[in-house]
Amino acid sequence: MSWAGPEDIYLSTSLASYLDKKLLVLLRDGRKLLGILRSFDQFANAVLEGACERVIVGDLYCDIPLGLYVIRGENVVLIGELEMEKEELPPHMTKVSEAVIKRAEKVEREAKDLKGTMRRRMEFLDMD
Repeated sequence: MSWAGPEDIYLSTSLASYLDKKLLVLLRDGRKLLGILRSFDQFANAVLEGACERVIVGDLYCDIPLGLYVIRGENVVLIGELEMEKEELPPHMTKVSEAVIKRAEKVEREAKDLKGTMRRRMEFLDMD
């Protein structure tokens, strides 16, 4: 494995340039994880320290702490660097508790299911 030097930071596809930096990792199932990259291997398996799952529903969000977290490389869709001190979200977003965000997720899921049910009923009535 080759390690990226300082001059190669913009040319490298290696995760080495992200070591000890705060990252946002988007997973295949849609989850968004934040944490500091501490280790990785050739398969893009990664270890995040101080990881949390960021759940966003509308204008509400919650960071659910996970601690030390190992991510299997095949589940990674996107990795992006975040600034350590800077808040990553727009000012209109409201931080809420885990219980509130879980309720909001449930309501959103039920609304999506209802919309799908209504669409199927309308397709049944469509008599092309």
